[in-house]
Amino acid sequence: MSESPSASTARTAVVAAALDLFARQGFDATSVEQIAQAAGVSRSTFFRQFGGKEDVVFADHEALLDDVREYLARGHANPWVAVCEASERVFQHFARDPEVARLRYQIVRQVPALREREIVTVFRYERQFDEYLRRSIPDIDPLDAVGFAALVTALHNHVLRRLLRGTRRVPLTALRRALDDALRRYGVHPHGTSAASDDVVVAVFPRSMPAAEVARRVRSQLDT
Repeated sequence: MSESPSASTARTAVVAAALDLFARQGFDATSVEQIAQAAGVSRSTFFRQFGGKEDVVFADHEALLDDVREYLARGHANPWVAVCEASERVFQHFARDPEVARLRYQIVRQVPALREREIVTVFRYERQFDEYLRRSIPDIDPLDAVGFAALVTALHNHVLRRLLRGTRRVPLTALRRALDDALRRYGVHPHGTSAASDDVVVAVFPRSMPAAEVARRVRSQLDT
């Protein structure tokens, strides 16, 4: 369930105060008490909202993971496109306030424990995409599901890093172009693809041949 606007604003204020202190004093040198005081909340309120210093750094990601889960659960005509749209929602969140996103990125880069947490967090997005594709397309090859999920996640992170490492805004269209290419590579773009001379395969099999054997033989030929 989404937070109320007032609760979201209060959490944002705490996150901003924490990031400012981490940037000025260092992550290890900053205490929860200092964060709470700077944000104007009690120590118990901080722990209730976040749990710890690491959690406040990744608070946006926790909210975004919930948002992605809720978005994918709505049901979509094209699951492949839905995964791309979910990725775009994450990018748009960070692109709205790139300075805060860059500050968080710099802090994470400086603290090994935060870098490890970031790796796990990125995988959680990928796993959500993978699991959603498997639920939405029952006959999907697991390798296609995990491969597409990994590709979308990697493309998103590549474009996002351009935003975080630079000084200019990176438009959403940069990510959309990359995701369009991913959809075309998998042959699932809603507007189709331009077929090359070797993109069309015609195969003839006896009607009595099991469908699984037909698929196996076609796949074996395509892999050669």
